[in-house]
Order: sequence, then C-alpha cells, then structure tokens
Amino acid sequence: MRKNINVIAKMTEIGKVIPLKILWSETEIFEIDKVIDIRKKASTKGGGMGLRYTCKIKGIEKFLFLDEYTWFVEIEKPN
Repeated sequence: MRKNINVIAKMTEIGKVIPLKILWSETEIFEIDKVIDIRKKASTKGGGMGLRYTCKIKGIEKFLFLDEYTWFVEIEKPN
C-alpha cells in the first residue's frame, strides 16, 4: 500500500531532484539526513514506477518514491 506525501526538495542546475524533508502531516516533518541511492525502480508494495530514493531518516533507511510528479512511501496495510 502507498501513502502520497508532500516533500520539500531541491533541483540542481542539471535537473536532479533531491528530497530534503518529508511533510507527513501538518505537525510531523521529517528531515532527510542523507540520500544514499537514487535508481529507477517499481514499488512492490504500493504500485507505480519511478525513482526510488534510499534515504536515511533519524538513522533508519527508508524508501521514498517519486512517480512522475507524486511523492509516496510504502506503508503496511491497516488492519
């Protein structure tokens, strides 16, 4: 399952998009400590194809996806 999210990102002079912060909700903002890897990859849990960013957030590796103009993360299906 996927959750669409808002992301603050920068675009470099050569057009590379780098995420800086995840806006999970109005009150929860997570700063991305480091982008470890960027590759074209499908989301196995959430569907969609685009860029998969492997990021370190609070010391934990997480995947962040950019599918055309939409940012999302994979989440577990609620019970």
